[in-house]
Amino acid sequence: MELTTASLTRFMDYQHQWKTYLTSLFEPHSAMAGAPAASMHGPSAPPANMFDTVPGYEGTVAGGGGGYLPPPMPSVPMPVPEQAPNPPVWHIPSISEDRARQAFSTYVSSKCCYSSAPVREGVITNMESFNTYRYRLETFKESRSTEWSQEPYAGQPVDAGVQPAPGPWQIAAQPPAFFQEHKQTIKVPYTSSVKNCHLCLGMGRNPCTTCAGAGNKVCWVCNGSGYRHSDDRCTHCNGRGRENCSSCSGSGSCQCDTCRGKRQLLVFINLNVKWSIEKDDFLAQDSSGLKVEKLEEVSGKELYKDAQYMVYPVRGFPDASVAQASERLVRDHQVKYAQTSRILQQRQTIELIPITKVNYMWKGKPNVYYVYGNEFKVNADDYPATCCCSVM
Repeated sequence: MELTTASLTRFMDYQHQWKTYLTSLFEPHSAMAGAPAASMHGPSAPPANMFDTVPGYEGTVAGGGGGYLPPPMPSVPMPVPEQAPNPPVWHIPSISEDRARQAFSTYVSSKCCYSSAPVREGVITNMESFNTYRYRLETFKESRSTEWSQEPYAGQPVDAGVQPAPGPWQIAAQPPAFFQEHKQTIKVPYTSSVKNCHLCLGMGRNPCTTCAGAGNKVCWVCNGSGYRHSDDRCTHCNGRGRENCSSCSGSGSCQCDTCRGKRQLLVFINLNVKWSIEKDDFLAQDSSGLKVEKLEEVSGKELYKDAQYMVYPVRGFPDASVAQASERLVRDHQVKYAQTSRILQQRQTIELIPITKVNYMWKGKPNVYYVYGNEFKVNADDYPATCCCSVM
């Protein structure tokens, strides 16, 4: 496409202004000498007046950041949680002495400086079971946010103003299976319009930042003198002292990165849909003496699981602290996440994390170790038969 005389004049004026500005950036005593390189390309974010006003999307900004949009009130009553008529029967399993010995043996064999004598010769005198529970509540929700977006205009459909744009929660989105996180971006219908590129002012090109729009730069061989040694003319620049800029091929300008030389942008609203899981855990206190952080490394035996649109707090559980935590977390999730998201499903589980404190005698002295978790991990901080070993 050939430039007209008027557009060429505007471009040259604009290029001159940029050249003056960019040249000042390279001057040592310029007040802007320390400006970052990104500033040389002009404003990277589009101006606010570049976007049209779309009913229902007044708070939308470029690049997001407007926050999640509250879902509309349901037109029909939402289903209430189904409460089980009778509480489940809680069965608490226990570990056998043989299983405790096996776990202890596996643990000791993994330690290069531990003698196996306590495993072979030790006599178990007592085993104490400590029932520790982990309650977990998960809320699977859908959140929606909007942002102004742009792309180079190359003839895409323009539909802004053809009819009112549907609201953010009126646009259909395909959700994943429950409790699978996913994201989807949807172009909002009837919001697309064409605007001149804000970065190059609709010219398709920007002054080259390497040569400050001059098209050439100081010769690196002769440092701008035109001579190499005494009266030897520089052969690299033919004595000019300057060479063509390789970044812009000597033209003084480069294709605009924003519009990719198209001069115009298609501006539209994107709807960002996010399906996510919000999870909270509660770990009941125990008096076993095992450090709590050890329990974060293991899984437990699932005793109870309930999944529905909205769950009821757990009732009738032997440990009152678990029931209290369930009631608190269920209430907190429903209040907190329903404000900015649509709750699709909730799930609550109770795990038993088995902890067995094993007391044993070896060489006439009492000792102790712990077996815990589904993985039958062992903790024996005061193992009685260690040796000092070093790696040379």
